Amino acid sequence: MTEPLLRVEHLHAGYGPLSVIWDVSLVVHLREWVVVLGPNGAGKTTLFRALAGVRSNGLRVSAGKVVVRDRPLVPLDGYQRVRAGIAYVPEGRHVFPGLTVQENLELAGAVCLNRRERQRAMEEVFHLLPVLGERRRQLAGTLSGGEQQMLAIGRALMQRPALLILDEPSQGLAPKVVLALYEFLAGLRERGVTLLMAEQNVREALRLAGRAYVLEHGRVVREGPSEALMEDETLRRAFLGV
Repeated sequence: MTEPLLRVEHLHAGYGPLSVIWDVSLVVHLREWVVVLGPNGAGKTTLFRALAGVRSNGLRVSAGKVVVRDRPLVPLDGYQRVRAGIAYVPEGRHVFPGLTVQENLELAGAVCLNRRERQRAMEEVFHLLPVLGERRRQLAGTLSGGEQQMLAIGRALMQRPALLILDEPSQGLAPKVVLALYEFLAGLRERGVTLLMAEQNVREALRLAGRAYVLEHGRVVREGPSEALMEDETLRRAFLGV
């Protein structure tokens, strides 16, 4: 196993006085693909927002550590975490519909790259995702759902991340588009990007990811290699309908 890129230790987070996740610990190693599973309301989105430094809706981390490459992140704002190597693709994509594809990408790159670096990063994104290059002057709000998801991922890649966090990336997409998305993510991993993903498509997520954590009621209740979790009878009944 390679060295840890991300370490989360005994993390507690919630909204105002409401706690959502308790004592969550996990590790993601370099070039690893890790998936977080759990039913709706388990705390997956809150966990990912806490890792990315999102503070909307009163989100706060009340205890615990988030460490990237031995650098503590809990006191840092979201843009500082981007500069530390974390990029976050939220559930529901959240592209800027009134801006063009290119403007969405430029805005994302402005957080941590100078003009020359942004141009180079954009060329790389258009190479990886040609459909974005073809639609670079098209308003993001007029793209299909699959194209908007690719734009959301391309926007995250503009930040040159070491760790890409994706919250339910296949949500609302047609099966054919989902397969293309997974193939693209597998290619990113081959290029050296580390992936941490929440996904409702449990069978496919376990097939692709090397390890998984299972959240229930804000706590990690199971973890281990994907193959072992695929054979876990409780998970098979809960998630796979077996």
